[in-house]
Amino acid sequence: MAGKNDFNGVKVFSATMAQERETLGEKATAWLKRHPDYEVVDTVVTQSSDEAYHCISVVVFYRDPLA
Repeated sequence: MAGKNDFNGVKVFSATMAQERETLGEKATAWLKRHPDYEVVDTVVTQSSDEAYHCISVVVFYRDPLA
């Protein structure tokens, strides 16, 4: 049985453009729907920025039972 921190896959979604940032959640949700067998064990959301750019990243740690 897998523990909370046991994972065998990572998927990163990131965006810097405003329009891409607005749809980042929908992209992550669509990816998860395409992979219903994956068990998400953790997610990390980060934001970074400088004077010109803002970046949002969603990192999904998952366990693929078929791997």
